[in-house]
Amino acid sequence: MDEVTPLLQRQSTSSESKIKNSGLYLAAFVAVLGNFNSGYSLVYPSPVLPNFQSPDADPRLRMNTEQAAWFGSIYSLGAAAGGLGAILLNDMIGRKLSIMMSALPSTIGYMLMGGAINLSMLQVGRFLTGVAAGMTAASIPVYISEISHQKVRGALGSCPQITAVIGALALYVLGLVVPWRWLAVAGEVPAVLMVVLLAFMPSSPRRLLSMGRQQHAERVLRWLRGNQYDVQTELLAIQHSIDTQPKITWSQLGTPTYYKPILISVGMRFLQQMTGITPILVYLEPIFKKSNVSLPPRYDAAIVGLVRLCSIAVAAFLMDKAGRKALLYTSSMLMFLSSLTLTMVSHTTPCPPGPAPPNHTALDYTSHNDFGSTFMSNAQTAGSILPIICTMVFIFGYAMGWGPITWLLMSEVLPLAARGKASGVCVTVSWLTAFGLTHGFTHLVDTYGLYVPYLLFTVVCVVSLLFNAVCIPETRKRSLEEIENYFRTGRTFTINRSS
Repeated sequence: MDEVTPLLQRQSTSSESKIKNSGLYLAAFVAVLGNFNSGYSLVYPSPVLPNFQSPDADPRLRMNTEQAAWFGSIYSLGAAAGGLGAILLNDMIGRKLSIMMSALPSTIGYMLMGGAINLSMLQVGRFLTGVAAGMTAASIPVYISEISHQKVRGALGSCPQITAVIGALALYVLGLVVPWRWLAVAGEVPAVLMVVLLAFMPSSPRRLLSMGRQQHAERVLRWLRGNQYDVQTELLAIQHSIDTQPKITWSQLGTPTYYKPILISVGMRFLQQMTGITPILVYLEPIFKKSNVSLPPRYDAAIVGLVRLCSIAVAAFLMDKAGRKALLYTSSMLMFLSSLTLTMVSHTTPCPPGPAPPNHTALDYTSHNDFGSTFMSNAQTAGSILPIICTMVFIFGYAMGWGPITWLLMSEVLPLAARGKASGVCVTVSWLTAFGLTHGFTHLVDTYGLYVPYLLFTVVCVVSLLFNAVCIPETRKRSLEEIENYFRTGRTFTINRSS
């Protein structure tokens, strides 16, 4: 392979100018409609829960604290089940069909919620939309990476997260004007559109070559790259990768080359969820309602969704310009400062004004009372704005570090031989953590107020800061071989060629 690699690189470089990406971009756009739907369904409870907990709600659909907690969190439980199922489906029927199959639970789930006449229909519908989200999260990034070439793989690899954020923003905006039942009906549109369009898109060349369908893979690759592209070079490289992919044994998992990156990836996914990002996004409107913000909560949620989209763009720009650890440090500090401020603001609740004390003197205190009223009014105004600003800073910090870099580091540090199963373990840990935290968040807020969960998120941000300092290596501008050598030796990225 040492002799073949330079030849492949020269041929690949000479044919790069002949690539036409129109077919590739179309296939990627159709696939990430599933991520749009996932982002939409994740935050569905934000504008909907206030309708179910209001005094004038339909008695058949009115929710208490426990029922609201399940409605918000059962989505993550479904996503964990869908992610595990997709790991099996990806190998059995391929990535494309796995993505298409995710539309089935999604459509059924939205139909149940849109036509719900009791709480069971709402909960089952919410679970099924979670199953669909788990399936797309496990299938779409793999499909995009397998149909992309090296020059655009990084840019297209960020599309799933960006479209998920756009989907969440679409839900917040529609929630301003659309009733909750029609929000569920609108959620069916991207899923159905994805299935119809994806039926005309190709399977991945790697999947076709693994099935021995070389001629079909050649036609697909030519459609993705253009007729002027030399597909034989890339087909040879893909086939060689398939033929030389090693098989991992249980004894090998005990070596530092495997268990260290797996533990780091699992730890990052656990801490990523424990920062509180999922319950904050899911319960955004109820949180703002409890925080007594100045604007109506539904408008605040839409503004935060827009800030989240902008922060994703900033993170994509800084990803390769700054180091991974530097962005994680910045992310942790921004989340720590914002969650600490939210903890103090939520703990300091202004008391309602009481009756004025009797005037036992003949002095005129009118000017002093006016000054006191103005001061209290200004303090309450500042207190009503702070939760919005701090939430924006928190989400901005998450989106520029612990959000995207966790996924990126997983793809960089996990060994190729164990990547499939290890990624499944990481995603399952992430969704189960999100389920427990989202479910417990409602009970904590109902019992203690927002102070206790914000304090927990503040502590986790400190832990994530220390975890980044001690456990996470800097992988910027490092090859996969150098990263693997770091975990094997535990000391250096430099590869000793003589050994």
